[in-house]
Amino acid sequence: MTAPRRIGLAAALIVLAIIAAIAVAPQVFAMYDPLQTDVRAALLPPSPEHLFGTDQSGRDVYSRVVYGAGRSVGIGVLATALAFAAGLAIGSLSGIAPRLVDAAAMRATDILLAFPEFLVALVVVALLGPGPVNVAIAVTIAAVPIYIRLARVQTRTLRLAEHVEAARILGVPPARAFGRHVVPGVVGALSVLATIGIGSSILAAAGLSFLGLGPTEPSPEWGLMLAGGRNVIGQAWWVSAFPGAAITLTVVAATIVGRTLRARAEGSGR
Repeated sequence: MTAPRRIGLAAALIVLAIIAAIAVAPQVFAMYDPLQTDVRAALLPPSPEHLFGTDQSGRDVYSRVVYGAGRSVGIGVLATALAFAAGLAIGSLSGIAPRLVDAAAMRATDILLAFPEFLVALVVVALLGPGPVNVAIAVTIAAVPIYIRLARVQTRTLRLAEHVEAARILGVPPARAFGRHVVPGVVGALSVLATIGIGSSILAAAGLSFLGLGPTEPSPEWGLMLAGGRNVIGQAWWVSAFPGAAITLTVVAATIVGRTLRARAEGSGR
């Protein structure tokens, strides 16, 4: 790995560590109550007192961005974890299932993969109704097909590997051989994909919240904050700029780490 890539990876890991700390303990980093309003201090520009300025209700934007990390990142991580688990289960079973079952599962997966993830999530959350839980479910359903596809491919590849065949010849029960020698390899491949998927899930969840389908006011959530500042962006750019910067920084950092892990995995597999 070249020096610039190492620096980029280190910076991305630092950013993710800081965001994780903020999401876990926002009260340590926030200056004010994110729900506290003060109409007399509405739309104040960034200053030492209000680092990111204030919004239309006089709420401190910095504190809302800090508290919003837990909600925005939490939805993305939850959706990725659910997609990971569902993809692992369905994809692995499909890889060892009879041909008809495997074909049916793959055709359903192909149908979902034919549409953009955000469109699938938008349709699902429109059917379920708004709310953070429904957004997480919608993003999960939109993301799970790619996990299913990768898990199936890895399962069908690993089940024919020499060490798996050797275990069977030695009399290891098929179920035990599958769990001991196949599943760990599938988990490893999906873990790399999930690292990239976290950023995509955060972005999709923020997009749904921007459209009013996620958490509702006065909850501090990055996508919702971004939407709340669009009507005053000409006179108070900071209301939308800082939540948007938080989304961008998190997604870019997660993508850098994920792509680095994928490059290393592909390199070691050659």
